[in-house]
Amino acid sequence: MISPEAGARAPDVTLEGPDGPVRLADTCKDGPLVLAFFQEANTPACEAEVRGFCAEHDLVTELGARVLAVSTDPPEEQRRFAQSLGAPFPVLTDPDGAAAKAFGVYDESSRRAHRAVFVIGEDGVVRLAIPWYNPQNSTQFEEVFAALGLEPGAGF
Repeated sequence: MISPEAGARAPDVTLEGPDGPVRLADTCKDGPLVLAFFQEANTPACEAEVRGFCAEHDLVTELGARVLAVSTDPPEEQRRFAQSLGAPFPVLTDPDGAAAKAFGVYDESSRRAHRAVFVIGEDGVVRLAIPWYNPQNSTQFEEVFAALGLEPGAGF
């Protein structure tokens, strides 16, 4: 499995949302998208990843973008996880790992996605690919916002 790199077209996948299916290609048409894969709800590193995007959600929307968080957890678990964090964006389910496989971030042994972040433009082209995202790495976090158009040094 190889992750799409910056400049490549993002795979068109459909995820399960709290209000029904969410097709990535349709979602991107409304503006840039931060697609954040996480391994498992209610684990410290994954909670830190999603919480980071919750904390900066206002900035994401100021930049005209949206966030989708995704894991293979079942819908009810995603709902509880999103509520516990007060997530202002959808936390979606990738039940069979098809989206994680398409983005090259699926771990066959655990049957879960790696923590990974992709920024996808409204044209469906990947602007940034971080197939091994570390929520403790502030440089990676800043790269996400640079890919959304935040000027270097503008800060958080």
